[in-house]
Amino acid sequence: MACAKKGGDAVRPYTRSSDMADTSIKEPFWSPARHLDKLSIVLFFAAWEAAPRLGGIVETFIAPPSLVLKTLVELFRQGEMLGHVTISLSRAVSGFGVAALVAIPLGFLLGGGFRTFERLVAPVLRFLGQVNPFSLFSLFVLLFGIGEFSKGAMIFWVSLWPILFNTINGVKSIDPLLVKSARSMGTGLTTLFFKVILPAASPGIFHGLKLGSGTAFFMLIAAEMIGASRGLGWLVWNAQINFQMPQLFAATVLISVLGLSLNFTFGALEEKLTGWRRKSAGES
Repeated sequence: MACAKKGGDAVRPYTRSSDMADTSIKEPFWSPARHLDKLSIVLFFAAWEAAPRLGGIVETFIAPPSLVLKTLVELFRQGEMLGHVTISLSRAVSGFGVAALVAIPLGFLLGGGFRTFERLVAPVLRFLGQVNPFSLFSLFVLLFGIGEFSKGAMIFWVSLWPILFNTINGVKSIDPLLVKSARSMGTGLTTLFFKVILPAASPGIFHGLKLGSGTAFFMLIAAEMIGASRGLGWLVWNAQINFQMPQLFAATVLISVLGLSLNFTFGALEEKLTGWRRKSAGES
């Protein structure tokens, strides 16, 4: 980069903020500043453990984390928890997977191929997406019974909308110049889709997948309370009926961990597949 001279002294050239960020020194791993974001989690569990022990809350109603962990380990040791986890994961993944298979192609069609039709049906889709899924319980039971299909349908319903809407927004956010540039070089439709459109829309898709996975596990508890005899949701309901608070908290914590794990998986996959966006942004 050329430097302008003024009065015999070199004027310091303009440096982009992205260039300055690249030369910043990261904190070492053992530095406390690297782990400030984890401090709130530690403090939360510490307060949770101390409150029942010190008499701040009644341990009968709020089991401390140590007792919850002990109960969780015991349930796994007995082999009971693994069966509940397996059946719950199969229900959540099947409903969520079908929702993704439907919502992503439909989002590409509505967001890119049929813009006029998308504007026509968008109000209806937004309305359906805002319907409280708990108010549809009786309808799902009447239509599909109390078997596995109704539970998968409930999870499908709540997972569909965040994936669909974020896919549509991701497709709409694609820079038209990228498509025009690729078409001007004679790129075929298949290559255009897989090399340009899909990578450019992937952040929106992954955002929808992460939201959908969270709502899937949220709905799982409610779905398994209807005509189920196994699963983490049933375990929560059964523990509540029998006033087994450690078991209730153990199942609830495990559901949260499974949901966060799936969300983290999609985040890691997004980081791997769309890392080029941050690299290109840093170079621009």
